[in-house]
Amino acid sequence: MALFAKKVKKELDRVPASPTLEETTHMTSGELVEAERVLRQGTVKVRDLIAPSSFRILPNHLELNGTWLRTLFVMNYPRYISVGWFTPVINMNATLDIGMFFYQVKPEIILKQLRNKVGALEAQIVADQEKGAPRDPIRETALKDIEKLRDDLTQGIERFWQFGLYVTIYAKTEKELDKLTEQVESVFGSKLIYSRRALWQVEQGFNSTLPLGNDELQIYFNMHTSPVASSFPFMSSELTSDNGILYGVNRHNNSLILFDRFSLQNANAVVFATSGAGKSYAVKLEVLRSMMLGTDVIIIDPEMEYKHLSDAVGGAYINISLNSESHVNPFDLPRPVGGANTGDIIRSAVIALKGLLRLMLGQITHEEDSILDRALIETYAKKDITATSDLSRVEPPVMSDLAEVLAGMTGAESLVTRLKKYTEGTFAGLLNNPSNIDVKNQLVVFSTRDLEDELRPMAIYTIVNYIWNIVRSELKKRILVIDEGWWLMQQEDSAKFIFALVKRCRKYYLGVTTITQDVNDFLTSPYGQAIVTNSSLQLLLKQSPAGIDKIVKTFLLTEGEKYLLLEGGVGEGIFFAGAKHAAIKVVASYSEDQLITSDPRQLLEIEQAKKEFEESMAQAQSAG
Repeated sequence: MALFAKKVKKELDRVPASPTLEETTHMTSGELVEAERVLRQGTVKVRDLIAPSSFRILPNHLELNGTWLRTLFVMNYPRYISVGWFTPVINMNATLDIGMFFYQVKPEIILKQLRNKVGALEAQIVADQEKGAPRDPIRETALKDIEKLRDDLTQGIERFWQFGLYVTIYAKTEKELDKLTEQVESVFGSKLIYSRRALWQVEQGFNSTLPLGNDELQIYFNMHTSPVASSFPFMSSELTSDNGILYGVNRHNNSLILFDRFSLQNANAVVFATSGAGKSYAVKLEVLRSMMLGTDVIIIDPEMEYKHLSDAVGGAYINISLNSESHVNPFDLPRPVGGANTGDIIRSAVIALKGLLRLMLGQITHEEDSILDRALIETYAKKDITATSDLSRVEPPVMSDLAEVLAGMTGAESLVTRLKKYTEGTFAGLLNNPSNIDVKNQLVVFSTRDLEDELRPMAIYTIVNYIWNIVRSELKKRILVIDEGWWLMQQEDSAKFIFALVKRCRKYYLGVTTITQDVNDFLTSPYGQAIVTNSSLQLLLKQSPAGIDKIVKTFLLTEGEKYLLLEGGVGEGIFFAGAKHAAIKVVASYSEDQLITSDPRQLLEIEQAKKEFEESMAQAQSAG
């Protein structure tokens, strides 16, 4: 090692040292230039950092660091183009570079050319009339357009431009590049706009769409101000309608996002966010504002987050637990409306009960499934509930009635043993009692906070089924909020039941809002994906890095939208309504904030202020 160090030192000693300040003063100008050149060779410049490693130019595309590029330019436009026609290209889920070049033409030059054109057209029209030829509507229309343009140019209403529009497409493979090129050409073609590929000019096309302002293609189309303005690309999505509630503020242009979820093809919604990102806050704000418009709201609350809101508006807060006095009977049946068949209602109830029993009893064989099917029908028949019964006057059975029927059936011994835990054992207080709750209130909240984790999926399944029976019994504008929906995605039967509810609820004027913070568990389930597909309203707030890739793939987000969700603050995200979406900031008034806040510190301050007010009132009364 010492010998190697000596050898290196010897080689370095041979390299001439940099000139000192005194030596520099005696150098000639040629020597100074050479020294400067040598110094710059060892300096890293910005262009060295951003320059690509490889750059290959081919006739119809360009390869840049393994990425395939192609540039399109617009050749011709139709007579009319609508405002925002370029928006579908900008909003494509692909990487694009767009170059727009505007060159103003002096009015006197254009007016002279238009005057000559008008003379030629009028002469042709007069000649046709003298010959007795039929009128040419194309010439007459062109003459009217030119005359109007001359008037507007003379009055200063319009100006004349040469407009160049270039689009560079990026793709990972040649096949993907061809596919994207066809998509962009198809969008242009749908607007009757003719585009072409920059063959043998791929480098010039690429340079023209770089943020350098160099127009190397120089392919223009003559336009006046109005159609040029319609091509302006910086358009923000508007989600303002005449009816509906205020969801928040559009972060792009500070406009209000006013929307009626019942105006969409379905009124279902999903809300995805990490813990503390403001998802419950946003939903409670929607609930409060929807109630002001007369909408009934039913909420399944797993963490007692809606208690303060319920107390403030006089809602019904129902606590479901093993020791609670409030009970929901899974055997309840809806009141038939609209000529519904009683036999179909009973069969539907049997199918829903079998899903609940699978959650309760665990794995069930095909033989046991058949036994349960017969036992459930007999249990209803035991209470005189058949296809000819009047369901408005019957008393539904309970879980112990099913246990009695199973006890008399051959092959049901294992089912009876497993069911005893819910009829006679520890869990008997949950699902083995007649329903005794009152849901005749505009806001009804079912709390499952005091339930054990093992019982929570069964309780939520039973509550949702009970709510579904209420919805089918009376047609009314309602919203059902299911908080922490990932609980139901863990079991196939409960996930299938929620999916069926989401698909059918539109017919009963019901909108289902599903909230979850565990995005991966929810979207991994095929039923979770289907619920998102069948929800026209979607609210994405701040996401964790672990789940963002799943979100990007599901909602087809761009890179900018991805980072917006990763770096957004509380209550900030993306609001989807049908085919439209916009960046949103959820905002509430002071009074609303006091009612819907979930911040423990703020809730403690409100509670303390309430106590102080009550104490002061008590002192005032005693003093009086």
